[in-house]
Amino acid sequence: MDKQSARKALIEQRLNLPDRLQRAELLQRVLRIWLVGRPDTVIGAYWPIKGEFDPLPALYRWQEDALLAPSLGGWPATADAEPQLASESLAQRLPRKVGLPVVNKATRTLSFHAWYPGCPMEEDAYGIPKPKDTELVVPTLLLVPCVGWGPGGYRLGYGGGFYDRTLADYKPKPVTVGLGYSLGWLPDLQAEPHDVPLDAILSEQGVAWPG
Repeated sequence: MDKQSARKALIEQRLNLPDRLQRAELLQRVLRIWLVGRPDTVIGAYWPIKGEFDPLPALYRWQEDALLAPSLGGWPATADAEPQLASESLAQRLPRKVGLPVVNKATRTLSFHAWYPGCPMEEDAYGIPKPKDTELVVPTLLLVPCVGWGPGGYRLGYGGGFYDRTLADYKPKPVTVGLGYSLGWLPDLQAEPHDVPLDAILSEQGVAWPG
């Protein structure tokens, strides 16, 4: 398979999806359901680019759910005072944290820094927004954007190798979950020696891998 051509074609298809909003709403639901019962308290995610699915609304709800769960150190719900993630001080008290990637240009690896709605942001060297001066977090679950994916849970990304190098340094390795629309399925995708399979892949149709 010509990965460069496949990558270009899939990104163009994704950008021109006439029903992308509907697909995104379905995938938001799939992700929220998949997260139910997970023990993780720190999830690494990404800022969506090039028509990627945006996981942040689902993760914001995942954080809010913890605020109402006493077993997770949250506050009890009341009829007239639902907690809001409106300030940095409140965000620091959240029992669940979301991290967005920050690129290390020297090593071409990623670290994850806390994100919450309204947190200070700045653009990285690639023009992608990243948290500015927020705390470093270490995810136990990592949501990875997929341009495409193939048999065995192997992912087609943008070709930079950032996630492969980052995961090689993590001990213990976080659970990795690919997110993408069903048009990204590539039955002929062949893994290369450096490729690491994802633990799961979710699409708007449900769990695409394993399954």
